[in-house]
Amino acid sequence: MSPLNIPEPDFMAEEEVTLFADSVARWIDDHAPPEEVQRWIANSSVPRELWNQAGEAGLLNLSAPEAYGGVGGDYRHEVVLMQQLGLKGADHFGVSLHNAIVAPYIWHYGTEEQKQRWLPRMATGELVGAIAMTEPGAGSDLQGVRTTARKDGNGYVVNGSKTFITNGQLANLIIVVAKTDPAEGAKGTSLIVVETDGAEGFERGRNLHKIGMEGNDTSELFFNDVKVPAENIIGGGEGMGFVQLMQQLPQERLNIAVQGVAAAERGLTETLAYVKERKAFGKRVIDFQNTQFKLAEVKTKLTVAKVFVNHCIGLHLKGQLDAATASMAKYWVSDIQGEVLDEMLQLFGGYGYMNEYPIAQLYKDARVQRIYGGTNEIMKLLIARTL
Repeated sequence: MSPLNIPEPDFMAEEEVTLFADSVARWIDDHAPPEEVQRWIANSSVPRELWNQAGEAGLLNLSAPEAYGGVGGDYRHEVVLMQQLGLKGADHFGVSLHNAIVAPYIWHYGTEEQKQRWLPRMATGELVGAIAMTEPGAGSDLQGVRTTARKDGNGYVVNGSKTFITNGQLANLIIVVAKTDPAEGAKGTSLIVVETDGAEGFERGRNLHKIGMEGNDTSELFFNDVKVPAENIIGGGEGMGFVQLMQQLPQERLNIAVQGVAAAERGLTETLAYVKERKAFGKRVIDFQNTQFKLAEVKTKLTVAKVFVNHCIGLHLKGQLDAATASMAKYWVSDIQGEVLDEMLQLFGGYGYMNEYPIAQLYKDARVQRIYGGTNEIMKLLIARTL
């Protein structure tokens, strides 16, 4: 039972959704128990076969249409998967990026041929998805992207480098943000799919060593005269990439908020178990008034965060989530996540600093939430523009 005791909103309480949550929880227990997650962390990656197993279990392309091999669900199913991965400590598996960030670009904007070609293979795990936005010199400023896709005969030649790419070591379908017309700035940006298997000139760099989320592979990618068919431009025409990105980024930012609440909720569960068991000065840690006050603050902040995130999920399901509200959810929840996990780690004392305790991993993992998906400073700029 959740320590937050918040009733699920009606749209998440439907029987089909709750049954799905139960099945996801069982799958994670079977395929990603704590000892297995530790192996991911030691190897800096999940096993490649986990993607195929997720496909067999119907956990890939949850909200993609059934006509293209997807499950035919909606954003609620993506939320359930993100929540269960977070609550069970298996959120290093980059499946939600594949499902709720990469695949939507294809089924929202792709041509019929593109949908038929890629989505069924993403649903089975044959193709693992990634999106390559960030570059060594361009992070939150997507207009500063320097990777190019130059027209060459019946196709394009892609040149450039990307960094901090989630799923980068295993992905074999990568949506690359590139300039098809560098002189046009944002209007010259396109999204082009690179299928990496056998692609000459494509090179994976280091699996980057991070302070958190170590079990999720994050990579440098290099494109050196990589030839890509013209039919791999998402939507079939040049110059639509920036608009496509802007339309999809609100969901990515809401994903981060959903994941942040789930991880922090797990932190509260772990902390409550610890302070009820651990003794100091002859009594349980939870019996100290300071502990009670700190946990009361944590529970209140997480309750407010979860209620707001549920509100945003409801808006998104109705197609009413705007970029500013999604930015509020991303920045505020990720700030709160870091704040409350710091408070909870303190209640563990020295043990909280030990990697063998889940609170230490949760604390490390939380830090990147304020950076990726657009830094929290950028979120505040976007919100300020609405004033």
